[in-house]
This record gives sequence, C-alpha cells and structure tokens, in this order.
Amino acid sequence: MVVSLPTPEKDPAYRWGAAALFIAAAIILAALGFEYIGGYRPCPLCLQQRYAYYAGIPILFGALVLTSTGQKRLAGALFALVALGFLANTGLAIYHAGVEWKWWEGPQTCQMGLEPLTSGTGSLLERLQTTRVIRCDEAAWRFLGLSFAGWNAVFSLLLAIATFSAARLSLQRD
Repeated sequence: MVVSLPTPEKDPAYRWGAAALFIAAAIILAALGFEYIGGYRPCPLCLQQRYAYYAGIPILFGALVLTSTGQKRLAGALFALVALGFLANTGLAIYHAGVEWKWWEGPQTCQMGLEPLTSGTGSLLERLQTTRVIRCDEAAWRFLGLSFAGWNAVFSLLLAIATFSAARLSLQRD
C-alpha cells in the first residue's frame, strides 16, 4: 500500500509563510549580530521593534505546521495575526526613523542609559563617566541613506505583505 503524504511546499500559502519565516529569522539574527558582533547597542525603540520578530517567528512556524496538516483556516488566522504585528512594527519603525531625522520628538526613555546610575558599586561620578547613553534620535549606522530603523520599516512592510498574502491564500476556498 502506497501512502501519499501532503506536500505543503506546493501550497502557495505555505510558500509565502515559509518565505516570511526565513526572512524574519534572518533579520532578527542580523540585528543580534550587529549588536553582539558589531558592537551596535540598541536603543529602547530598537528593542521594541524586535518584539514583532520574537512573537512572529514562532507563530509563523505554528501556522506552517497547521498549513501542512490541512488546518488552513486556523493557519490563515495566525498568518493574519503576524501580518498585523508586522504592520504595527512598520509604523513603529517609521516613527523611530522620524525621531532620528528630528521630524518629531522621541520618548523620554530614549535619552537615558541602559542601566540605572545608582546600581552597582562605585561613586556616581565614576558611573557617569562610564555609562554610555544610547539615544533613539541618533542613527548609529546608515546604508543607502536608511538607518536600522528605516531598513526595519522596509522589511517589516514586506513581511506584512507576505504574511497577508499567506493569510489570504490560506482562507481562500478550494
């Protein structure tokens, strides 16, 4: 008896979702690489922009599993949820890029150091001399005129489009 297994890779919703998962994982790994290998410390807004990736990657994986088991409606709902998360992240990244370009004010948390000055040992003066302030209104790096936040806006929008496509394809009637 020959058993035929489903071939999810032929499903367009699966392909869109898998592409989004691969790209999202590559982006968050690149961000962590820039931080831990390149030495670019993230500001509070940069850290907030990572939440969409931290939540979206496991949800995308779950949606792909559901797609491969034929539960397309639930998978479509998860793809749509991830799409909304990346769309919101696009807005946050645009806001952050605007703060960097001085188009509007950023939050007050972006002008403080990463650790409280009263923690640890040593005098306040020593702590002030060694504390590095990570500001949201200064781009640490630019490529082709876009900062990390600007590139995150581009990639988050592309991920939102890909996951909306996966959701639409999952929810279509066969």
